[in-house]
Amino acid sequence: MLRDRVVLVTGASAGIGRATARAFGRAGARVGLLARGRDGLEAAKREIEADGGRALVVPADVADFGQVEAAAETVERELGPIDVWVNNAMATIFSPFVDIAPEEYRRATEVTYLGTVHGTLAALKRMRGRNRGTIVQVGSALAYRAIPLQSAYCGAKFAVRGFTDSLRSELLHDRSRVRLTMVQLSAFNTPQFDWARTHMPRRAQPVPPIFQPEVAAEAIVRAAMHPRREVWVGFPAVKTILAQKIAPGLLDRLLARMGYEGQITDEPERTGRPDNLDAPVPGDHGAHGRFDTRARDRSWQVLASRNRTALGMGALALLAAALGFAGRNSTGRKRHRAEQRQLRLPRVQPRVLHHDRHV
Repeated sequence: MLRDRVVLVTGASAGIGRATARAFGRAGARVGLLARGRDGLEAAKREIEADGGRALVVPADVADFGQVEAAAETVERELGPIDVWVNNAMATIFSPFVDIAPEEYRRATEVTYLGTVHGTLAALKRMRGRNRGTIVQVGSALAYRAIPLQSAYCGAKFAVRGFTDSLRSELLHDRSRVRLTMVQLSAFNTPQFDWARTHMPRRAQPVPPIFQPEVAAEAIVRAAMHPRREVWVGFPAVKTILAQKIAPGLLDRLLARMGYEGQITDEPERTGRPDNLDAPVPGDHGAHGRFDTRARDRSWQVLASRNRTALGMGALALLAAALGFAGRNSTGRKRHRAEQRQLRLPRVQPRVLHHDRHV
């Protein structure tokens, strides 16, 4: 289904974007690789080509719409019309809100939120005229439930979800055949925890349980092939989103108590280490972070979501069996009562003897 389709992935140099680009390449797609870090992009291209695929490196900063538009033009000229656009690029800051400088906050928002807006705009500019194509927004459970120490990232992901819902309604109004889907992720083992800007004295970590990037990549590829309104990846994302709907105040208090320690390890942060907020960190950082020994390479929730039709049919079969069993029991009870009524002897009224009372 994806063979010879053209896919553009933003944030493709590392982490989930890197794993996603490789997954599309293995599926036979021609992949445009967009990110700032050329080292990682060139390494991703070599991996895809080693698997027999075709990839094109297009370095660009998603915060700059002009660069995104130029990258889209290059991909369409070299690979063909873009069929799938994956907005994955992001930036974050691990810090209490009051310790974040305004320019840091603006930059994280421009990359994570406006980068998605810019990518979507460039994709729609091409897809609307052809009246086909799929845009995948890579989101997070944090688009529903914000956590401490990541206010810039959470705010941007909330904004992406609001923007996506608004745009979806517009596409439906226009009867457009361009599909729009959002994939909400759990915690993943990516390099961002070693290159994101931080103002914390100890090293950051994803909130356990942690999954490998390939789990997210599989879900993103499937969302592109079979678009749904929204896809939740990993049971932690499911629990978080549902809990926010049911008891947001309780989550506020729980995160106030546990949200800091859940994201911070006991290891001291390296003083003066480079970060990727304003510029890419040189080198190839790959898809995985430093948590391989703790990360899971599969999610039963993703398997259930992928096979939801079979599961739904099974559930319906069980329900039908239960209703049939209940119906048989009910019919049996009615028949038994009818038989008892037929066998029941006429009821004899007791005779009442009246005695005259004499005073």
